[in-house]
Amino acid sequence: MAFLADPMFALFLSLSGGYLIGRISFGPVQIGGVCGTLFVALAIGQVGVSIGDDLRNAAFALFIFSLGFTAGPQFFANVRGGWRFGIFSILEVVTALSLTLLFVAIFRFDVGTAAGLFAGSATESAVVGTASEAIAHLDHIEGDVARLQGNIATAYSLTYLFGMVGIILFASQVAPWLMRVNLREEAARLEREMGGGEEGSNSFPVFVERAFKVGDLAGRKVRSIEEQFNWTLTIPAIRRGTEIVAAGLDSILAEGDIVYVRGRRNSVIGLGRQLGEEITLPHDFGFEVKTRDAVFANPDLVAQSVADLATIVPPEMRRDIFVTQIHRMGQRLAPLPKTRLQQGDILTLYGPSELVDQAARKLGPELPVQDFTDFVFLGLGIAVGLFIGSLSATVGGIELTLGGGGGALVAGLVFGWINMRRPRLGALPAPAANFAKEFGLAVFIAAIGLKTGPDVIEQLRKYGLILPFIGLVVSVGPALVSLIVGYRFMKIPLPIMLGAVAGQHCSTPTLLAVMERTGNTIPVIGYTVTYAISNVILPLTGPIIVTLAAMVVPG
Repeated sequence: MAFLADPMFALFLSLSGGYLIGRISFGPVQIGGVCGTLFVALAIGQVGVSIGDDLRNAAFALFIFSLGFTAGPQFFANVRGGWRFGIFSILEVVTALSLTLLFVAIFRFDVGTAAGLFAGSATESAVVGTASEAIAHLDHIEGDVARLQGNIATAYSLTYLFGMVGIILFASQVAPWLMRVNLREEAARLEREMGGGEEGSNSFPVFVERAFKVGDLAGRKVRSIEEQFNWTLTIPAIRRGTEIVAAGLDSILAEGDIVYVRGRRNSVIGLGRQLGEEITLPHDFGFEVKTRDAVFANPDLVAQSVADLATIVPPEMRRDIFVTQIHRMGQRLAPLPKTRLQQGDILTLYGPSELVDQAARKLGPELPVQDFTDFVFLGLGIAVGLFIGSLSATVGGIELTLGGGGGALVAGLVFGWINMRRPRLGALPAPAANFAKEFGLAVFIAAIGLKTGPDVIEQLRKYGLILPFIGLVVSVGPALVSLIVGYRFMKIPLPIMLGAVAGQHCSTPTLLAVMERTGNTIPVIGYTVTYAISNVILPLTGPIIVTLAAMVVPG
């Protein structure tokens, strides 16, 4: 078994075994690769493995910068206009901190255990890193730094699973029961209010092409027909006799015309019922159409809805361009007419090639095809972040500093925002950023687990039975507070509110469980706002919980 003590072998075995365990699902619950890596690393660490602090710190800097980079555009957009939901991220931090400190006072947890309890209950792995760094800067603490940092990992591993299961069950099962709301019916009602309809099992608008023979609508202008359906369909061409002509807004339909119609399926079907007989789409109705992704970054268009876009583009774009998908914070959002757009959204446009390109340029800068990573941009960003983290100020005898982790996070936010505004400045493609984020965190967590493995048995004997149940309380408590404030007092519809609860917890599995209950993507509306803000403020809370816990239980 001596080979297990080789640091590199142990590290990559922890990653492989951890992500294998992370694939195992129990209903909607899946612990994920990072938590699985910690479990495996703690087990392998029993043989005694030493991973250098420099590797661990470099991996965390890579992770936290990438986290900020991917969250930057949505974070700044939500800070400017999303605090109706952002308040729940504040409630998450305040409530979780308060409950953690209460249990610290009752059970006399050390600062490492307190930080691990907070991180696991909030299911926020980044707190492990920022809290570990904060412990290294504390003076006059009971016990050595390495042991307390090890206690973070142990407490995190004991509370993470219970915290995740608790928040999933609370949001998807308990909350609808408590509020006496049929989640699926309420979500369907909200979708109809936002201009949606029954357009497919996954509730995303389906775009179709059809041909009809004109009957009852002879004499109507194309403009009046397209306006009738709120520009959700277009009639780009008419066959009159043997001739095919482009249809303008002032074109008038004649009896016997064959019209080519494309647009949202329910609108096209509705028009078909009025037009007359549907015929097989003729092959000579050939029009070059394409789809293209565009970044929504034009500051003049912020807070516009999908329907509002029709009022700010030329008429020919209004009738020929459709938004078929919206991606926000990695989640797909239905492009309903009343869906509000945010900076950083990726819109998928569909329509004639030339007009699609024009519309994309109007929405924001062109998204370049990037198949490489600009390491000048990446390295400079992390270096700037570490420099920011090295700065400190003393207030009331207390040294205040972001630390390397907090500095790298702030730099990532700024560099991500710059990249959104100038995509050609600093290539860091989304797959590369996601890899850096995932790999950096996994390596950091594995290094922590391997180093602290020998101490885990003692910690399990001391707190093993009580920590998971405390973690459940600390996890569900903030969600309950947010639910009462948001649903009862702020009157936020429950499907959207439960999405916000999932986001304040940075829990994608919880969002997926709620969406399974609603049957549509309405919860994503609340999720993306709180997720973007919590992804930033939760990691920054690591030093706060360490400082406060040290005051509650002084060394």
